[in-house]
Amino acid sequence: MAGKDRDRFSTATRLRLLGEQTAARVYRSQTRRQARRSRLTGRAAFLALVVCSMIVALAYPTRQYVSQRNDVAEQRRLAEAARARVERLRDEKARLQDDAYVMRLAREHLHMVRPGETAYTMVGPKAGEQSRSEEGGVGRPWYSNVWDGVDHADAGR
Repeated sequence: MAGKDRDRFSTATRLRLLGEQTAARVYRSQTRRQARRSRLTGRAAFLALVVCSMIVALAYPTRQYVSQRNDVAEQRRLAEAARARVERLRDEKARLQDDAYVMRLAREHLHMVRPGETAYTMVGPKAGEQSRSEEGGVGRPWYSNVWDGVDHADAGR
């Protein structure tokens, strides 16, 4: 018996017992982790399913919301451009009430002169080439050629 008690308190025996206890603890913790993992994986899968369902359910309304916000911004931009155009047209209308402005426009665009003035028209060197190349209206009625001349009168400006 004395050999058995002595063996019980020896360092080798203590180390072996300590190793066995440690191995038993590791084995128990691994089995607990595996049990936890299986429960956690099911919960995680359900949570992922719920999150994916929410994303899919909210994707279309979110896209519609963003699209409508872009449409509203575009309409505001168009309204602002229309306001600016109305303001420019009001300014132009006010200017057209002035006789001096109307006379200036008549001189510039219609080449009108006042009685007693002499009008000069300067012809560029390429004017002859252009008139020869624009003879495409030979087979058309005369009034079509006149209207084309009116339409293209200030195209070079």
